[in-house]
Amino acid sequence: MGSERGGGRPAWIGAGVLLAILGFCVTVAGAAALKPDAGLESGWATINHSMALVQRLEALLAQGNGSDVVLRVQTVNSDEVKVIQAHALVLSLHSEVFEELLQARNGSTLVLTELAECAAVFDKFTRYLYCGEISVSLDQAVPLHKLASKYRVWALRQGLSLYMRQHMASDSPAGHVVGWYQYATQTGDAALRDGCLQYLSWNLSSVMQSGEWVAMGDGLLLTLLQRSDLVLHSELELFEALEAWAAQNRPDAAAAESALRAVRYAMIPPQQLFRLQKQSPLLLRYQESVRDLLFLAFQFHAASPQQLAKYFDVNCSLFTPRNYLSPAWGAPWVINNPTRDDRSTSFQTQLGPSGHDAGKRVTWNALFSPRWLPLNLRAPYGEHAGSMLPARADGGGGGGGGVGGSAGHPRIIVTPATSSADFAGVSFQKTVIVAARQQGKAVVRHVYNFHQSTEETGDFLANADLQRRASEYLIDNSLYLHIVVKPIYHTLVIAKK
Repeated sequence: MGSERGGGRPAWIGAGVLLAILGFCVTVAGAAALKPDAGLESGWATINHSMALVQRLEALLAQGNGSDVVLRVQTVNSDEVKVIQAHALVLSLHSEVFEELLQARNGSTLVLTELAECAAVFDKFTRYLYCGEISVSLDQAVPLHKLASKYRVWALRQGLSLYMRQHMASDSPAGHVVGWYQYATQTGDAALRDGCLQYLSWNLSSVMQSGEWVAMGDGLLLTLLQRSDLVLHSELELFEALEAWAAQNRPDAAAAESALRAVRYAMIPPQQLFRLQKQSPLLLRYQESVRDLLFLAFQFHAASPQQLAKYFDVNCSLFTPRNYLSPAWGAPWVINNPTRDDRSTSFQTQLGPSGHDAGKRVTWNALFSPRWLPLNLRAPYGEHAGSMLPARADGGGGGGGGVGGSAGHPRIIVTPATSSADFAGVSFQKTVIVAARQQGKAVVRHVYNFHQSTEETGDFLANADLQRRASEYLIDNSLYLHIVVKPIYHTLVIAKK
């Protein structure tokens, strides 16, 4: 028998079943929520019994009143069976898959075969179809996502994907982000896959200390090693974590060699490279496969980049710094009460990653303004000189000029304290790493890359709402940042994003 699409109901739904489901209309319990409709003439109001509707539907499922279909949920490779008294109308309204199955069934029983993990949460899944809400734990997210995908309940699938993206930082005994990444890759959920990859990249130092690290497969590990936006203490830390991963997973030669060749040895000081060559079991075993990279790294440290470029092609990721948190590359910056007024700080970094430049220091000045005035709101140069300064948090202009009342946005400017001839051939990419509190702990929420000012990114802290004390970007009422300066030999190296 066919079914009527659009506003009609399936032809096989009996009138008695429909009345049983919709009977709440004349027996709604509890007081009505009465709300006058704004802008309407007297006599109009909204009566809201939606919560009572949800309660009646939940009771309908729990008691099985008016049930016209029995869901018999079988578990793969098991004799365990779940029996659920359900209503064909509710199932078909949410899922075209259920509608097709119900049309094709013989009798009142619909047999469903599910994986054990999915069968365990099938009652939760069914309750969502009746009530439109569901409680989820970390270990239930994937099986529920599988059910939502199988039965094409797209709203639930999207909600579960969002839940997982928002709970990367939650604690779990064996870790869950790597498993979610693998699942998202298999099912084609690009948003979830990219969210997992970003979390792992931006919180790599903490990930490498957890069970997530050794649980990674070869493919995910290599994907991470090839990225330049990894946030970690140093390249040496990454190499040592790679050793721990290899010791635990015992990869084949091809996987081990690919991982070792993704290490950026030129970012490791030469004295540490010498030690690794003599003491690292992993490097001793596969040294021949990376001998050319080690040789190039030592040459990079021994000569000036300009000299090296005369004889070797160094236009590769080997010479591109990642987001290193060690003091040689930047400094943390904790800004208390970040909406109050402008702040400034100074720090030093080494001129470049080459050993030739490691002893040279650059002093940087950083300015944070909670109300930096966008370029399109500034007066033309020379008309109001003071208007080029940031507007202050209290609405007063940074130096007058009559534009201080305009609403600005948080911004950071990072500039060298002095210009120097030593900067020739070197450009500097600045990165601001912003921490936020998620599930009770600090994690990296955003990474912003810019040349001089975060105004170049356009979205710096755009959604932070620092005025709100409960903002997740505030940790103990403070903004936790880390500024990284990445020297790029721009005449030699093209940095890959």
